[in-house]
Amino acid sequence: MDLFKSIQAYVATVEAGSLVDAAEQLGTSNAAVSRYLAALEEHLGARLLNRTTRRLSMTAAGQDFYNRAQTILADVAEAEAVAGATTSSPSGLLRISAPLSFGIGTLSQIMPGFLARYPDLRIDIDLTDRVTDLTNDGVDVAVRIAREPATTNVIARKIAPVKMIICAAPSYLEKRGVPHVPDDLHQCETLNYSYLSSGDNWTLTHADGRQSVVRIKPRVHATNGDILRELAIAGHGVIMQPDFIVGAALEAGALKSILNEWSIDGYHLYAIYLSRKFLSAKVRAFIDYLADAMTS
Repeated sequence: MDLFKSIQAYVATVEAGSLVDAAEQLGTSNAAVSRYLAALEEHLGARLLNRTTRRLSMTAAGQDFYNRAQTILADVAEAEAVAGATTSSPSGLLRISAPLSFGIGTLSQIMPGFLARYPDLRIDIDLTDRVTDLTNDGVDVAVRIAREPATTNVIARKIAPVKMIICAAPSYLEKRGVPHVPDDLHQCETLNYSYLSSGDNWTLTHADGRQSVVRIKPRVHATNGDILRELAIAGHGVIMQPDFIVGAALEAGALKSILNEWSIDGYHLYAIYLSRKFLSAKVRAFIDYLADAMTS
């Protein structure tokens, strides 16, 4: 019995809806597909399909096996792609989407080395904080910062943790007072990022493990972190932003971190792409290079 071909035949039959269409898809005969299905059911000791003259339907065991079989076939395809990527140099056009501030401040430092390593690649970079629809926008890979990115019809690979900092200008803190506990934020003017994955809810964790969720009422929403930083520096309120946006202002004293016994955990940099199945060498090369660069 060829277990892998039997699994392929089963998945193809379920997705095609008939033995005839599955056989055509696999480039084999109806009889061969039927033999593969019978052998698989005998091997598993369970009926996977209910067969009538008009239609096929999955049994409960068949549905469970189908879900697992899809993952098995996707993993095999990914392994093949990895092997292929090691023997072929990435080439062609790679379309990347990334947040504006991250793109200017961090990605711009990474891309020269990436281009030098892969001279056959051409790059199209779209810097936007808007959530990109990879299919409609023709994007190969999107770089995003989130707690839990939406993963419907996409794969999200976690690249690196992102440190989030709550801070304000010294002039604002002198005028309005320094918050000592998360609930004090209710009395603050706040400035928030429009695309924050948690919306207007800031979740803070104390060093002793206590957690507090504060729903803020921002005076300003903006789709870019740089403008929020500049508004905060000018004394217009409290912000929560990644260290790569506010780090220099903190070092210069233009901003001061607050609630330092509390942390904002769970934010990561993700690489988002459409599918593990047929992952191209160029996409894999970029994601692996980004991961190496961010960890080093």
